[in-house]
Amino acid sequence: MSRLPPPPDTFAEFCQRFPTLAEAWRLVGEASGTGPLDEKTGRLVKLAVSVGALREGAVHSAVRKAVAAGATREEIDQVLALAVSTIGFPAAVAAYTWVRDCLDRPE
Repeated sequence: MSRLPPPPDTFAEFCQRFPTLAEAWRLVGEASGTGPLDEKTGRLVKLAVSVGALREGAVHSAVRKAVAAGATREEIDQVLALAVSTIGFPAAVAAYTWVRDCLDRPE
């Protein structure tokens, strides 16, 4: 498994405040990761779901984790391009800005 980037401080704070919910969330993530898809493909699927649901925070998280799993900018861009015909052009452009938040951020 790839080394995941650290979550935002707000996520860590929420988990500290609600440890039972945090543990349940960890177990859901662990259980959903089992199956025939390799890690990178699974991370790109999670990105697609996040884009389709128009969840900015989830897109940020999915991009960070997809990159950590080895996804390229081109693969991430293809996920956005594939989403256009389903979620519409304006929504895909919005998701593109969220992806750029992560990919264009200086290290």
